Amino acid sequence: MPDLKKMQGLTKRGLAFVAAVFFITSCTQIEKPAAEPFFSGTQPPPKQEFRWSNGKMPKSFDPARAAAAPETDIVRAVFEGLTEIDAKTLEAVPAAAEKWSSSDDLREWTFHLRKDARWSNGKRVTAENFVIAWQRLGTLGNKTAHRDLIQNIVGLKAEKPVAAPADSRDFQHDPVKTGETPTQNLSGVTKRQEQTTPYQPATDLDEGVPPRQDRVTAAKKTGVEAVSDVILKVTLELPDKDFPKLVANPIFRPIYGDGADFNTEPLNAKLVTNGAFSIADITKDGVTLTRSDKYWDKDSVKLEQVQFVQKETAEAALDAYKKGEVHAVTNADFEPLALKLLAPYDDFRRTTHSALNFYEVNTKTAPFNDRRVREALATSIDRDRLTDGELEGSTQPAAGFLPLGDKKVSRLILDIEKAKGLLEKAGYPNGENFPQIRLVVNRNDTQQRIARSVARMWKTNLNLETLIIVKEASEIEAVKTSGDYDLIRRGVVLPTADEMVSLTALFGTATKTVKDSEAEPKPGDSDIELFRPPLDKDKKGGPSEPAEGEVPKAEPPAIVMLTEGDAIYELNAIPLYFPMSYSLVKPFVKGFEINGLDAALLKDVSIDSNWQPKQ
Repeated sequence: MPDLKKMQGLTKRGLAFVAAVFFITSCTQIEKPAAEPFFSGTQPPPKQEFRWSNGKMPKSFDPARAAAAPETDIVRAVFEGLTEIDAKTLEAVPAAAEKWSSSDDLREWTFHLRKDARWSNGKRVTAENFVIAWQRLGTLGNKTAHRDLIQNIVGLKAEKPVAAPADSRDFQHDPVKTGETPTQNLSGVTKRQEQTTPYQPATDLDEGVPPRQDRVTAAKKTGVEAVSDVILKVTLELPDKDFPKLVANPIFRPIYGDGADFNTEPLNAKLVTNGAFSIADITKDGVTLTRSDKYWDKDSVKLEQVQFVQKETAEAALDAYKKGEVHAVTNADFEPLALKLLAPYDDFRRTTHSALNFYEVNTKTAPFNDRRVREALATSIDRDRLTDGELEGSTQPAAGFLPLGDKKVSRLILDIEKAKGLLEKAGYPNGENFPQIRLVVNRNDTQQRIARSVARMWKTNLNLETLIIVKEASEIEAVKTSGDYDLIRRGVVLPTADEMVSLTALFGTATKTVKDSEAEPKPGDSDIELFRPPLDKDKKGGPSEPAEGEVPKAEPPAIVMLTEGDAIYELNAIPLYFPMSYSLVKPFVKGFEINGLDAALLKDVSIDSNWQPKQ
């Protein structure tokens, strides 16, 4: 009965929320019968003051522990990393590092810090601050948010495998919440320059770093090195073309000192920070920031003050927005019906969130070890029907694995005839002799409805039978470890636009072993284009011609980096849908861009105090 009580509670909560929306909108209709373009068009404030409701009170200001909003929003505002993510393009842009470069194999990255970057106490921001902060991520263990993000940095990999950031929540109602893959250097990137002058580190503690002996000992253990005060070198285990995007994540922000200031109770308002804003005040109602006069780019920051207004519920946040008490609402768990009521308004926004719900396939057992079978299952699912029907339009169909991935990569589409043909080629015409599919899902009403809908599609389109096995969330990992399943439901949050790191989170690896003969797909094997990079026979260490009279030796399999195109071709998992995130933003707020990473840059936000609604 506990599940029934929980459902009843959710139903009451949903009805209360919808009633609140109806009440607010009905009042508006009584006052102004004509259709309004905005849910709330409150007059703008006379000053550059921005009030933002992004959830409850933050539990910490520690970048290392910033897993989601509201903590990530505040950390982005008061701490600045090497790079930032452009809120519109999702490309890496210069921040504390003015430029960067990489080695040819993309395993060594060099970042050049700004010489005018300062902490809020006036001290200089140095490469050593980043070294200490990143090494601390490794020592914090499981206390580090998204610890999987540091696994590719030499010396920071956990001794035990780090589980992917899976989540058993219903992502389609979860507020936690592109661009082309660059083929050339990003803005601010220059050719790598070798350093010949020995580095003499800053005076101990003068720049907020631990004693030199401790730094030198730690530096030998990791691939993070301060070459000079303004040059940071990072060595990776595997090549990563998107590494500048990865280090824009909040956990990679520098800290002043050893991090002890984050362990105080209550929250410490006197933290030394290096971002565009500093912490001014902390009350029971929220956190207030002010523009930092020590920030290197302070002249471009328009906002004088930012107030994070904490609200316990979506209803409270919505009411505050309607009254003009806040200028933006994010990280609010809106009910599906409320979303439909808010949808017509111009100040209501929806964004595809960087997370994925999918079915992982057990490729170790027949017939699921046949790629043609996996493709048949994947292309016989009507994802539009799934999201519009079972999920009430609150999610986005997942035709690929990465919501922020390269849009030019081929996508999965519904093609029932093709799916039938693939199944027949695999030896199962019209589904004959195909074993019953064992689909494992967690005990969640929404996930069970989705599973039943997918099972009906497989039955109708391919004549396949499915056994839906329901397990508690705590049992899912044990089932996965035992291998006693054919498909198993998973949900993963992808907190970065880094392709390699995201694919590792989904599949447990970012590499693929292929033979030379496997570099291209077999003709007629699939209509999905293979995006695996061709093997470079001219590359150093690659295949070479045997000497005269020498017996050719068999070349070992090549290790290549996995791409989303590879993943779509192999289909070791079947993507279903991406969750959506929702926000309300006043029309006079300019530059406030919410994207799939929830990476709004407050330094780009301003208030148009002269804004007036169009008559």
